Amino acid sequence: QVQLVESGGGSVQAGESLNLSCAASGYRFSTYCMGWFRQAPGKEREGVAAISPGGGSRYYADSVKGRFTVSRDNTKTTLYLQMNTLRPEDTGVYYCAARMYYGSCSLDGRNNYWGQGTQVTVSS
Repeated sequence: QVQLVESGGGSVQAGESLNLSCAASGYRFSTYCMGWFRQAPGKEREGVAAISPGGGSRYYADSVKGRFTVSRDNTKTTLYLQMNTLRPEDTGVYYCAARMYYGSCSLDGRNNYWGQGTQVTVSS
């Protein structure tokens, strides 16, 4: 069975950093796009970052460019999100997701598999 399990969330002050991890199993991890999505209180879920199967291409929402870095380790079947210079507006539940690869990855949210999420809270 497919499992995507996020970890690393927590509560931090503005300007601090967090590193999220997503441990994946039950599917061919190295052939899927992987991404991070988040949902802030009272808002719709939005794409944050995505990475191609081999890690050669990365995609970021404009709001996190220069602050967040997405990476993956196909040997460990794990996805990561390094979040620096966090802001209160980064607060939300962060979800790991997998999407079949057909030549490019996307942050449109049309994913095949989703994790249950991990809470990130940034206070000022």
